[in-house]
Amino acid sequence: MDAIDKAIVNCLQQGFPICASPYQRVAEELCLPEAELLSRLQAMLADGVLSRFGPMYHAEQMGGALTLAALKVPEERFDEVTEIVNAFPEIAHNYARNHLLNMWFVLATEKPEQVQSVIAEIERQTGLPVYNMPKISEYYVGLQLEA
Repeated sequence: MDAIDKAIVNCLQQGFPICASPYQRVAEELCLPEAELLSRLQAMLADGVLSRFGPMYHAEQMGGALTLAALKVPEERFDEVTEIVNAFPEIAHNYARNHLLNMWFVLATEKPEQVQSVIAEIERQTGLPVYNMPKISEYYVGLQLEA
């Protein structure tokens, strides 16, 4: 990432404008042509610098469900299992951890009853047990990572 990419990431963590031309507004704020902003976002997504770029929804308020889940993946299978898990459209994000449970992911479904069926399918495809950790309480933490 160069200085412009870092500025884009830092700026977009502050929020995304709700207007007719949001990319244009962000580009103006960053003193960039809109086409360059879009090109850089696409490149960061393609290169894996960004895993996704899009809105975060409160699934429960929309009738859906969220859960945190984890797997204990043998190191030699980590890439294979990552591909399997990430292929599910319900996976919001997935990350490696230095822990016995070394793969953690957030699963978001349109309906609460879908959580268990997606977990069962991940278990079937990977042959590994999924540890489901649904939230009991919700807390807001305004996390921003400096790029």
